[in-house]
Amino acid sequence: MITDDLNHALDQYGLVTRGAFYPALSDLAHLTARPDFSHLTVQPDFSPLNMGTIILVGNIGPHMWRVFSKSMADVPHPLDTWTEAVISPIADDFGATAAFPFEGPPYHPFQRWALAADDVSPSPIGPLIHPLYGMWHAYRAAFLFTDRLEIPVTTEKTPSPCISCRNKPCLNTCPVGAFTAEGYDVPGCRAHIGSPGGETCLSAGCLARRACPVGQDYIYEGPQAAFHMDKFLNAD
Repeated sequence: MITDDLNHALDQYGLVTRGAFYPALSDLAHLTARPDFSHLTVQPDFSPLNMGTIILVGNIGPHMWRVFSKSMADVPHPLDTWTEAVISPIADDFGATAAFPFEGPPYHPFQRWALAADDVSPSPIGPLIHPLYGMWHAYRAAFLFTDRLEIPVTTEKTPSPCISCRNKPCLNTCPVGAFTAEGYDVPGCRAHIGSPGGETCLSAGCLARRACPVGQDYIYEGPQAAFHMDKFLNAD
């Protein structure tokens, strides 16, 4: 199966396939506005004719970090640069088009793709939660194939673990109450982690995310969490 072959190629980078699906028209319409996908044959209703299968790629836990951190380049976006460098040759080898969440605008709808491809659900604080990995996973790229390939059979989704979580510690652990029923207070969060009082969040990662009881065996290691928090703090 194609996913087995891809996983063999991805394993050396600590990456893994994160589900696959056959895209609907709504999953592909944005491609018509991207010059790098101008090779697609497009109908007037914005339906790319030759895009049959999407396979997501990402990381689970700290495995990718252990590989990436050894070759991290001193560039503005080191993880994006590294991801594109390792994924693009694999896409070429398999006859796929590589897509990345940092490409845009328009950006690829990775959250929508993930909900269609993987056993994940929205969490109360935003990131998609997996019943085993919790929120300690991410989607780094996608392989877009023209053919409708054989992919793992999609089974019924596992109910979100958030449904049975009574205390929901993710909602009451943030020291500045950034997560509320009204949404996520991004400015308040960034102001806190950039202050002396936010050093723990900056160095160890989001405390609300760490408080989730699901996926504790996959929590990002300190340097990995600090890397992502620093990028968030200093993002444009």
